[in-house]
Amino acid sequence: MNEEYDVIVLGTGLTECILSGIMSVKGKKVLHMDRNSYYGAESASITPLEDLYKRFDLPGKPSESMGKGRDWNVDLIPKFLMANGQLVRMLLITKVTQYLDFKVIEGSFVYKGGKIHKVPSTETEALSSSLMGLFEKRRFQKFLQFISNFDESNPKTMDDVDPQKTPMRNIFLKFKLGQEVMDFTGHSLALYRTDDYLDEPCIETINRIKLYSESLARYGKSPYLYPLYGLGELPQGFARLSAIYGGTYMLNKPIDEIVVEDGKVVGVKSEGEIARCKQLICDPSYAMDRATKVGQVIRVICILSHPVANTGDVNSCQIIIPQNQVQRKHDIYVCMISSAHNVAAQGKYIAIISTTVETNDPEKEIKPALDLLQPIEQKFVSISEQYAPTDMGADSQIFISRTYDATTHFETTCDDIQDIYKRMTGSDFDFAEMERKKQDTFGDACD
Repeated sequence: MNEEYDVIVLGTGLTECILSGIMSVKGKKVLHMDRNSYYGAESASITPLEDLYKRFDLPGKPSESMGKGRDWNVDLIPKFLMANGQLVRMLLITKVTQYLDFKVIEGSFVYKGGKIHKVPSTETEALSSSLMGLFEKRRFQKFLQFISNFDESNPKTMDDVDPQKTPMRNIFLKFKLGQEVMDFTGHSLALYRTDDYLDEPCIETINRIKLYSESLARYGKSPYLYPLYGLGELPQGFARLSAIYGGTYMLNKPIDEIVVEDGKVVGVKSEGEIARCKQLICDPSYAMDRATKVGQVIRVICILSHPVANTGDVNSCQIIIPQNQVQRKHDIYVCMISSAHNVAAQGKYIAIISTTVETNDPEKEIKPALDLLQPIEQKFVSISEQYAPTDMGADSQIFISRTYDATTHFETTCDDIQDIYKRMTGSDFDFAEMERKKQDTFGDACD
């Protein structure tokens, strides 16, 4: 370990593993360490089920009705991949896809008036949706046509809208769309967690709705993908990429200290040895003195013996409860997967609720979501502090990732990866630079 590295990475969360993979592909000498004995850090999938009970300090063991403990891979952070999003691009370019199998999530739903409805995302679905009256459907159809034709480089498609100045609220008014249509468009298609976007330039929202539609168009049932055996497979895939390019991995390594001289990182001390480096990447738990708390997220893992009611018995789905429907500032999300994804025993379902904490009684905040999932066989509640770096790394060369947020997709995680990349290298993130040139003999053999 007493060697010199270009980059040392602490923690094997998805953000850290992707950056480790990218830096290795760029020819950097990388050492990657984690204090845990498993990959994934906060974004791990826990197996067997007995380990989940231990992690949440639940007494006793899982009941026999839960099947074999090894049949379970339970995500600590619930997220899906947008089929046309940034993470899928990263997976394809680096060929990490060859280590993973994905399934399409079978449905996307939105909560309105105490019930859940399928999210209309095509013009045809909009016309048959129970979310809107007949005239509103026609107006929404025109709105979707406007979005899909919108092209910043072609003023004819803009219809007197200035994408950098016109607020999104004005676009909704232009098409005479009411509050409830604004709710499901902003929260279920553009996937905003709050209503702040309404008074911001419309281009971001237009691009988000396009991403949703393009992702949906790839596979049809929903815009979301999910890896078999759980999200913990993602960091492991990128760790393998790093290893092919000479990256060194060490799990179960206690980190004694990050060694700093004259305000700049020079290495990491572990078990009395020092590995030296020029730059360091880590999650906030390794450098709490350089991060600040920015909020809390409550996540509740629920084990069910039935699909979610009123979803057409699909084996996977996402449900969004817009904040206006439950008098909140942030949306509540439900991600549901099942034995079809090799993450649960036969006939079992895992639904994970998440939202940003707003009160002193977080469990009460998620009651509308819990009500949708009844009866619940077992639940595991966690409240996580969210951290963001206060030290952006310019002088120290310590680059700290942000804690995973309550969103149910990886777009914000990819934004953080691009931000760290730019701060580390001084240049914008370029997907082409991630292109993998080396072959993985073992991986190619099992393609």
